[in-house]
Amino acid sequence: MTEELPTFPDSSATVTPLLAVGDLTRSMSFWVGQVGAAVEVEWETYALLRIGAGRLHLAVTGDPPPDRSIRLVPPSGGEQHANGEVVIQVSDCHAVVTALLERGVTFLGPAAEPPWGGEVRAFARDPDGHLLEITSPT
Repeated sequence: MTEELPTFPDSSATVTPLLAVGDLTRSMSFWVGQVGAAVEVEWETYALLRIGAGRLHLAVTGDPPPDRSIRLVPPSGGEQHANGEVVIQVSDCHAVVTALLERGVTFLGPAAEPPWGGEVRAFARDPDGHLLEITSPT
């Protein structure tokens, strides 16, 4: 008998990552000005952006709110480390990378198929060092 794995209790749930950033203006310049995200909410220390059907939260590092004792901080692992990444799935990775290059986004290398195949992907970093992956199926 195969054990049935639990499903999330709310089928309408979506995952919307939050990135801790050092400078909201600098991050907005990248995510909105270069990547092309749309601003849904913008405050002095927080922004909610829409990228296609997904959302991305940006929050400036600061003291934790009363309901959370954990302080959010941007990555600090250096150029060869990342603590996670924002993956944007698209229908044509090459076309999106070309458009983002024209907007000034610097990629770590060209869009390419990994050794295991099945997708084409390219990686960039935002101003705080968060990894951005653009990917499409082959």
